[in-house]
Amino acid sequence: MANLNATLTCPHCGHDAHEVMPTDRCIVVYECPACARTLRPKTSDCCVFCSYAHRPCLSVANCQSCGEDASTNA
Repeated sequence: MANLNATLTCPHCGHDAHEVMPTDRCIVVYECPACARTLRPKTSDCCVFCSYAHRPCLSVANCQSCGEDASTNA
């Protein structure tokens, strides 16, 4: 079984949050638990894990299907 744990680092306050990556969808909206800022993926990324985690999401191989439509997969 794949390790689904990831550490998301908020670009605004630097807080590290330990989260579990979903394998069935891309997370395109994430609220930092420390500063309450809303994180969204960078333009070239499918989800907040690809943009702000210590490693890309496990769905990245499947994210060609969500690519430009990532905002609809929240």
